[in-house]
Amino acid sequence: MKIIFVCLGNICRSPMAEAMFRQMVAQEKLSDQIKIDSAATSNEEEGNSPHPGAQKTMRRHHLDPSGLVSRPITKADFDSADYIVCMDDMNKRNLLRMAPASDRHKIYQAFDIVPGKEGTVIPDPWYTHRFEDTYRSLAEALPFWLKKLSHEVKNH
Repeated sequence: MKIIFVCLGNICRSPMAEAMFRQMVAQEKLSDQIKIDSAATSNEEEGNSPHPGAQKTMRRHHLDPSGLVSRPITKADFDSADYIVCMDDMNKRNLLRMAPASDRHKIYQAFDIVPGKEGTVIPDPWYTHRFEDTYRSLAEALPFWLKKLSHEVKNH
């Protein structure tokens, strides 16, 4: 099972989601069954580490930002992922445009799985500098993804 988190630059929201989900999956002892990655819909931040504000927020929550490097999503990602989870409407439109038709069903927004919150965006702290708000939004949505993926892994 593979999940890829995606935002515009892969320096704020998606690497934060990757680090958070990696920790959640490890706590459930599912790291061997669930692979986690993150990517960008653009290449403008390619090769860069997460934004300093994102790193500070991750460290505050005992998440390790080292080793996280921005990269654009690839055709291979669409092929290998079971779920591609993006952060907002623009990311979703871009992914749907980029994805092969056979892989479009894999694309979701983070809150699409949360009852009553479908389509809600994860705020982009690159603009707001409110990294803690982004963390809290992800902390609300990601447990639903963990429940879904762990259920699928255990029943597969």
